[in-house]
Amino acid sequence: MKVSERAFEKLEILADAAKYDVSCASSGSKRQNKDKGLGNASNGICHAYTEDGRCVSLLKILLTNHCIFDCAYCVSRKSNDIKRAAFTVEEVVDLTISFYRRNYIEGLFLSSGIFYNADYTMERLVRIAKKLRLEENFNGYIHLKAIPGASEELLKEAGLYADRLSVNVEMPTETGLKLVAPDKSHKDVIEPMKYLKKEIIGFKEEKKIIKSTPTFAPAGQSTQMVIGATGESDMEILGMANYFYKKMSLRRVYYSGYVPISTDNRLPAIGTPVPMIRENRLYQADWLVRLYGFNVNELVGFDLPNLDLEIDPKLGWALRNLHQFPVDVNTADLALIKRIPGIGLLSAQKIISARKFKNLQPEDLQKMGVAYNRAKFFLAKSSPFALHKDYTSEQIRQQILTLQNSKYVANFSPQMALF
Repeated sequence: MKVSERAFEKLEILADAAKYDVSCASSGSKRQNKDKGLGNASNGICHAYTEDGRCVSLLKILLTNHCIFDCAYCVSRKSNDIKRAAFTVEEVVDLTISFYRRNYIEGLFLSSGIFYNADYTMERLVRIAKKLRLEENFNGYIHLKAIPGASEELLKEAGLYADRLSVNVEMPTETGLKLVAPDKSHKDVIEPMKYLKKEIIGFKEEKKIIKSTPTFAPAGQSTQMVIGATGESDMEILGMANYFYKKMSLRRVYYSGYVPISTDNRLPAIGTPVPMIRENRLYQADWLVRLYGFNVNELVGFDLPNLDLEIDPKLGWALRNLHQFPVDVNTADLALIKRIPGIGLLSAQKIISARKFKNLQPEDLQKMGVAYNRAKFFLAKSSPFALHKDYTSEQIRQQILTLQNSKYVANFSPQMALF
């Protein structure tokens, strides 16, 4: 399949414009190849690195960077003087199949600016997914942006062909959104989210009864919040994310630090981007809420509206709640063990399994992947792990920071700090 030179020129423009949308991980779909089709969508495909270290890729593009809106934070806003382009349906299909056959990609992430209206844009996104599935027999991963304001009929059709759908809320609060995008509202995002949630649940229930029922957005839905363009606190950001998880059953909320791209008195000055560590801390807090059993109000609150940038939120909680410690890992339940700094999900499960056969020693924990130099401050004196001296919260903080800065400063990762 030959792709035209003009399509490659558009690709350069529209791939660059798509880089600001970070909500493109694809875990959760298990679409299987059939009838000698192309590709499989499986857990771990994303536009980054998987948890096991594999680098995988999606073709991540906009259908067009033309847009009828003038959102101050967006590079594609209508008042911005940039080079514009738009793919045809056939060009996107040809690029996807061509790149897949060359082993460049494992799937497609397709978003778009809004030209003419929501339905006009959404209809073209759906046509691309439908053409890939039905005409090209493509079974790889497809993530489509669900356009706020599009009809329910188009959203339903999108869910039949895409693995994941996402409706971006953009700003964490309505006040912030109105400041930088006065033509938009959170209601425009919440309504399609509600509809997609209903359809996802409905199709799953129907499939239990009728096995031939097609899958509907098997990887669920996600959203993105831009961080730092307006003045929301981490408490407001995580509160909104928690609402999406509980009320909309979202698979993921993505946090995108605002990148200054224009001079506008409503936005931070050019040259003052959001520090990446703030994104990392929000993701760590997000993982604690989704996977570790924490409540948002345990991590942030009116007396602590923003996460500590120096230490991860799990350690921060532990230092504020030393009365919960020390903990004996040989007797404590799983929920409490998961809250010990230095112990991750997998390590906690290994501890529960291994202690049935022996009284665990420090070397056992280290073999399980526990960050012992972090965890030791929170382990019970009745266990063989405890230090012989009690430390204050500030002393523990400084010792861990010293170790962290000396040992991991060159290759520090947020995942490491969360354990």
